[in-house]
Amino acid sequence: MKFEEWKPFYNEIVTTMGYDVMKDREAAKILQELLLKNKNYIKPYYLREIIEGNKVYIFGAGPSLELALKYLSFKDGIKISADGATSALLEFGLVPDIVVTDLDGRFEDIKRADLLGAYIVVHAHGDNIEKLKEYVPQLEKVLGTCQTEPLDIVHNFGGFTDGDRAVFLAEEFGAEEIILVGFDFGDVIGKWSKPHLKEHAPIWESKRKKFEFAQKLLQWLKKNGKAKIRRIVCHPIDYAISKCYIER
Repeated sequence: MKFEEWKPFYNEIVTTMGYDVMKDREAAKILQELLLKNKNYIKPYYLREIIEGNKVYIFGAGPSLELALKYLSFKDGIKISADGATSALLEFGLVPDIVVTDLDGRFEDIKRADLLGAYIVVHAHGDNIEKLKEYVPQLEKVLGTCQTEPLDIVHNFGGFTDGDRAVFLAEEFGAEEIILVGFDFGDVIGKWSKPHLKEHAPIWESKRKKFEFAQKLLQWLKKNGKAKIRRIVCHPIDYAISKCYIER
């Protein structure tokens, strides 16, 4: 997604969510400065080498994620986790190849994934400036992104939430097939979505609005992108069995 294509979506998001464009731009600049100071940024071609021509699994933190990780294997593709889903993957013994995060998830797990070899795609916005300052210097391999105009080493590939940004990232770097895991978009938020959650929780209004934008953006990408995008759906049958299938 070129910035010109992203801008109308961004303007609608800012209007609906009440975000501050100037704070978003400030966050992008701060991320740029942090990456230059710490020399821990990577070039985009590192991700292209991993993603291009491959099947990519993208893990969101929806309630069905636990079932998918329990009953399915993801050894035949590249694994990208969206923020809090990183904790779930590590819990089930999987190390993501790439983590896409605005640093809202459990940072200890994001840092652990970084140390275990994952590339960390850190997103800057007006509400996470302090987290950028605290956490970015602790990471080793960072690709910076933002939701305003890109700034040389801080990129904008499109997308809004961690989950759909990960999908746009995979499309940008040439994924052949993208399979969504734990993308439920329902009335229940997965327990890995926020560090303070101990169990799945009812959705709150701002999250519902974010889900609506994420679904809108994914529909745009399905029509305009090159990669085939499908979703794994999981339903529990009883305490020991789950039915998981790829949505056609």
